[in-house]
Amino acid sequence: MNAAAMGAGVLHAGAAANRFGLARHDPPADLAPFVDYFWVIRWDLRGQPTHEQAILPHPTVTLAFEETGAGVFGVDRAIFTRRLEGTGKALGVRFRPGGFRTFYHSPVFTLNDRVVPARAIFGPAADRTCEAVMAAAADDAMTALAADLLRGAAPRPDPHAAQVADVVARITADPGLRRVAQVADACGIPERRLQRLFADYVGVSPKWVMRRARLHEAALRADSACPRGDDPPSTLRKSRRAVDWAALAADLGYADQAHLSRDFTATLGVPPTRYAGR
Repeated sequence: MNAAAMGAGVLHAGAAANRFGLARHDPPADLAPFVDYFWVIRWDLRGQPTHEQAILPHPTVTLAFEETGAGVFGVDRAIFTRRLEGTGKALGVRFRPGGFRTFYHSPVFTLNDRVVPARAIFGPAADRTCEAVMAAAADDAMTALAADLLRGAAPRPDPHAAQVADVVARITADPGLRRVAQVADACGIPERRLQRLFADYVGVSPKWVMRRARLHEAALRADSACPRGDDPPSTLRKSRRAVDWAALAADLGYADQAHLSRDFTATLGVPPTRYAGR
């Protein structure tokens, strides 16, 4: 299982909640410039069918601790499915967009679609921390161990990282930003410099971030219209609410419903109406 992904864009979250528990925890103040949040996933599927979970990733780097070891997961640019079986747990550190750059002294795009052993970046302490994390019982103990590992790298706030994090937040919040030139003008950053900053600090382009943010929102809206996986059969039809796809396309800044449908299908593998119907 790619545990790092589990802290990102869990699709069909209502049904997934019956298969595993996912808790998120704020970082301590000294790590807040770098870390978005910590997450802990736990599952117990003994005697139950294997669960396959689809994930739509964010433009972030994740440090994950699990039974197989600690790894740094770069931005995965494709949707993927992960399998959960038996019983287990994992801890993840989701960095802010650009926040991992201070720990990784190379352009972040070199991590795209890759998993790097954490020891290659944090040294042998990463393996010791992973053993301690997996032995700890409580979430706060697990997150404290991960926080200490990050502090050991003596990170320093980087104004460029803060700048790109603000740009990503602005893209996510404003569906009216449809072109990179618009983002550059709105943020007062020359377009070429913005592209370079994103490659160096985020790993993906502003256009990728814009597209992925809209698809995340579309999937969330579709999920909100679906019944939960634990709803009794007699209530399934009553709990389902229709999605106004044309209105959603307009809200997200698409030219029309057909454009949303094409984008959604190309990334998630199914048309939005079929996704919502699952």
